[in-house]
Amino acid sequence: MAFLDNAGSIILDAVLTDTGRARMAKGDGTFKIVKFALGDDEINYTEFNKSHASGSAYFDLAILQTPIFEAFTNNTSVLKSKLISIPRTNLLYLPVIQINDINATSNNMHSIGAFAVAVDKDTEGDFKNIGGVMTGESLSGGTIIRLDQGLDTTEIPPNFTIDSDLVETQYIIEIDNRFAKVVSPTGVLAKVSFIDDDNIASYYLSLGTDSGFISENTERQDVSTRQVIQGPRGTILQFKLQSSLELNTSTYLFNQLGSTVTMNSNAGTLFIDSLVRVTGVTTGYSVDIPVRFIKSP
Repeated sequence: MAFLDNAGSIILDAVLTDTGRARMAKGDGTFKIVKFALGDDEINYTEFNKSHASGSAYFDLAILQTPIFEAFTNNTSVLKSKLISIPRTNLLYLPVIQINDINATSNNMHSIGAFAVAVDKDTEGDFKNIGGVMTGESLSGGTIIRLDQGLDTTEIPPNFTIDSDLVETQYIIEIDNRFAKVVSPTGVLAKVSFIDDDNIASYYLSLGTDSGFISENTERQDVSTRQVIQGPRGTILQFKLQSSLELNTSTYLFNQLGSTVTMNSNAGTLFIDSLVRVTGVTTGYSVDIPVRFIKSP
């Protein structure tokens, strides 16, 4: 990874990802670029200087001259902050997506600051009835990851209806396919849309089509003890993680990628820390969810 000097002329630096090159190499005419995404990961908007001595034309000069990332092919390292186009000019707030771990005890995060996934039945038994632990094999009971979407502001009361073009009706869940699969709170396996060259699986879920995962947030009262979105609310995404066969039956990945820790008095617990990324298709807003996969010794 490197930076390109952006102090002079405008630079367009584009490359295909590893997956893009593989598809183009087929040479069967099926490779077509039908859409693209833009991001501003490298931009620091606090550099906007309203007090510039040379006047308003120079307020954004530091931003425009910020060095930009050189194009590189690893799709997991870029576009963490996607750009969107909203033609309306009367918006005071943009929607966000937040982890809701206060709505119910089944949504609580573990005290380690992550959602823990017990990868087999023995581990489920050792961590039974402990908050923040998912049952990665049996999928019975345990913690459910919940994310709420809407306008997080006290300036607009939650009983107002959020505008339709600000409601997330589709979500993308990305997870390391070596560790787990995405399932609904009732244990229904989600369909994998794509697995890239880094073994990152993407799940595209839609309101209506995937009602077991996405629902409308009908709570319109200011219930701060259960809601993390203070203003108008959009949709709710809920899911669990089913541990992979390899984590369930083997310690290989734990030995290669993880370590051991004492958790809830269980000494020598094997663990792997990872992230699950959830992105809203409408706004491009993304949230990284910390997850720890645990296995009793």
